Amino acid sequence: MALQLSTLPLHSLTNSFHVVYSLTKTKSSSSISALASTPSFSSIQIVGGQKLTQHGNSHSNGGFQSYDEEFDWVDLDADLYYWTKSLRPVQWYPGHIAKTEKELKEQLKLMDVVIEVRDARIPLSTSHPQMDSWLGNRKKILVLNREDMISTADRNAWATYYAMQGTKVIFSNGQLGMGTMKLSRLAKTLATGVNVKRRAKGLLPRPVRAGIVGYPNVGKSSLINRLLKRRMCPAAPRPGVTRELKWVHFGKDLELLDSPGIIPMRISDQAAAIKLAICDDIGERSYDVADVAAVLVQMLTRIPTVGSKALQNRYKIDVDGNCGKTFIQKLALHLFNGDAHQAAYRVLSDFRKGRFGWTSLERPPR
Repeated sequence: MALQLSTLPLHSLTNSFHVVYSLTKTKSSSSISALASTPSFSSIQIVGGQKLTQHGNSHSNGGFQSYDEEFDWVDLDADLYYWTKSLRPVQWYPGHIAKTEKELKEQLKLMDVVIEVRDARIPLSTSHPQMDSWLGNRKKILVLNREDMISTADRNAWATYYAMQGTKVIFSNGQLGMGTMKLSRLAKTLATGVNVKRRAKGLLPRPVRAGIVGYPNVGKSSLINRLLKRRMCPAAPRPGVTRELKWVHFGKDLELLDSPGIIPMRISDQAAAIKLAICDDIGERSYDVADVAAVLVQMLTRIPTVGSKALQNRYKIDVDGNCGKTFIQKLALHLFNGDAHQAAYRVLSDFRKGRFGWTSLERPPR
């Protein structure tokens, strides 16, 4: 990775801010100059990005105060775009997806309601760009799974965002079954008109048909298994386990279609692709583990509820003045006899298991 973290003098901040400013068009020149004139303090400078201020709060997760209103997620997205430009593109499209995508689009025509499952840590990145066009006017329920992996502030931000859009959203934990009964009731409620029309035509009522769709490894099969209270669909914590469409019955009133994870043939947004890799929502063969872990380190040092202190406390390695790739190399020497792949995998695994605290990698656009 060609990017570096380095401690820069304050007079050189303007050049670093220029890149983010040109990408986001959100920062005014007056705010940039005001930041550049701030008195000196301990900081981590990301070349091409923003400056990370260590405010130091013993009550927060990573030594940072948890006040999201002062943290600009747009700037983080702009930096992430900058960091990924020099990396190998992340692309993953197994043969079974190409086959089942065509079948799924045909089955969606039979659906009364569609349940789209996304990863609550990255709701935007796990949104298929063609899904709305496939669904047309069909009623949709949005499920943000892995609710247990994000903070209350993250949850509230997304709940407010989707409420303002008028989108029906349910937060769930597919592993523990939280949100499943609410999902079942909502699906049946949205599709009540189906049997009203059938009775008007002299037809017998039938179960509501609900299709469950989403990216790989977002928890679709686990959600169905929790709804049914038995293991009817294969599920595992890795992408690509479900490889064919499967109908399952939930009592006499609801039929569910479990589908393989569907992902675009080409991912044009590489910042989103890196987030998919970080959250294990895309095949590991599609990305370089060391590169992805290095980007994760740089993201975590920027997010106020985590910060560099969380990394320092866990691995006993100083983060200040180092880029993500250098940190991975230091961790490799410290714990893994110089094996950078193992070090990178440890960082990714620790994030996925919540070792740095549960946090989202995205916030709603403003």
